[in-house]
Amino acid sequence: MVNLKLQGRTRAQESTHAIERMYITMRHLFNRGFYKPMGVSGETLREALLTLRPEIYGSIAEDKVELDGLLYVVDRLPIGIEECAYINLTSDEGYGNSHFKPIVPPKRRRNCYRIDEEQMNIEITRGRSEIYDILTHLTFLFVESHKIMRRVLIDEEGSVTRDWEKLEKAVLQDTELSREEREVVLTHTANILGRTFNELCTLYPKFASTGQPERFLNIIYNLGKLAIAETVQNEKRIITFSPVLRERLGHHIHGEIWADNIKQFLLKENLLHRPVHIISANMHSVMNTLYSPVALKEEFKKKKVLEIYEALSDSGNGSLRNKVMKAALDNGMNFIEDKSGTNIDVQVFDTAKLKNGYNGKKSELKEDENPVIVVMDYAFGEQAYETMDELLKPYNFEGNEIKMNVSSISIMGKAGILDGGKGDIMVPTAHLFEGTADNYPFRNQLKKQDLEGHGVKIVDGAMITVLGTSLQNKDILKFFHDSTWNVSGLEMEGAHYQKAIQAASKLRGSIKEDVKVRYAYYASDNPLETGSTLASGGLGTSGVKPTYLITEKILDQIFEN
Repeated sequence: MVNLKLQGRTRAQESTHAIERMYITMRHLFNRGFYKPMGVSGETLREALLTLRPEIYGSIAEDKVELDGLLYVVDRLPIGIEECAYINLTSDEGYGNSHFKPIVPPKRRRNCYRIDEEQMNIEITRGRSEIYDILTHLTFLFVESHKIMRRVLIDEEGSVTRDWEKLEKAVLQDTELSREEREVVLTHTANILGRTFNELCTLYPKFASTGQPERFLNIIYNLGKLAIAETVQNEKRIITFSPVLRERLGHHIHGEIWADNIKQFLLKENLLHRPVHIISANMHSVMNTLYSPVALKEEFKKKKVLEIYEALSDSGNGSLRNKVMKAALDNGMNFIEDKSGTNIDVQVFDTAKLKNGYNGKKSELKEDENPVIVVMDYAFGEQAYETMDELLKPYNFEGNEIKMNVSSISIMGKAGILDGGKGDIMVPTAHLFEGTADNYPFRNQLKKQDLEGHGVKIVDGAMITVLGTSLQNKDILKFFHDSTWNVSGLEMEGAHYQKAIQAASKLRGSIKEDVKVRYAYYASDNPLETGSTLASGGLGTSGVKPTYLITEKILDQIFEN
């Protein structure tokens, strides 16, 4: 029994050490300015990722090509990156004013630019976490590309298998593939990937994009083609970091512009002195909770509240959503579109303009006493510290420092759960920052009992703020879950938010020391369960109920106070 425990802990320690090596290496490569991912300079990164074997990357350490992980990665990288031997990470350096058209990945809001046939530029405006995220995904992509190369390359002269020749012919032909032709080439591709024909048929349509129905074949072919060129012609792929990016990183340039825009708006609208409640959440749940009862009176008579929220979450219900948006804009909501590069939009709600009040109860407060709710879209990793730190600083106006009257800060987001499933809710009591000795206990105004009794499982305990969700593996998470840390889940922003809040309230005195703090997360995945990781797909409608339950409880507490 003792031996089994020792073995389990050793594996967790190996994984922790692998994560530490990855981050030290990535910082070193960033400072160096460039590296070759499949060369000597990228070896430590590759070895650490293969040692770690993150759940999201599935069979990365096996000979067969990992398809679910590949789909997850290509959704977060720009279309066409598999064709590029040169990838340049830049700051916001003016490409938006050029003839280059921005390429925005389907699942990540970042601007990318195809410079020529060989080069892709990726714009970094969200801090180190974004760099770590991209480099991890690219390492996975290149490891998989060499698996393809090893299965198709016959000799050092560049001779390839018949399967590869058939794939190449299909990809390079000008005419659209018929069903018969597609099934023939999928048969050959299945041999290359070490996967079954049925697996490829299932995943094939998920890779398709507008105007590129055969995108899956293009990705596999181009990954293999560049890996063959690296091996036969020694044409190494290179990742570079622009001098401007290296100079600007960590200086809060985008966060400061973003925060000043918000405070400038609040000052202009005479709202800075009012009780301000900051909420980090999505751009729909607070708006829908406040305004859909007014905008959708008829629908509320016919349907249950949850059904209406599910309908509003359906992208096909544009007319329904437009009704709520119009009611919101007519009754105190203002939208501040991000132009700073943070990719964080903001909504400002002046609740004094809610005609029917909240939940049908009109406010008895004087206008100046009614809360102002500032909803900021999700930050990404370390960007949470940058944006919250800048937002809570006093606003300098005509030589005067004006402090915001911040009454509460609420964080609602998605997280991985360690004891439950998709759609369950976690109420944290502390944030532990992975890879450091930092921990942030706090008094959460949201309690487990506040959310119970609605048919959703609620768990509480500490949350780990991880360096990157794509780097987690079962051994580390199981250790945290089973140990005295009593960890219930993992996410990427909590410790960063709390670090900024504590600095502003207890050290700088920018906001009240007794500012109320609320945290709650709904589960997007369970990384301890095979088939339930982020790579297994989105929440669908299972995320609607917990999202609105948390939103309503946050708003209840804001209006009660």
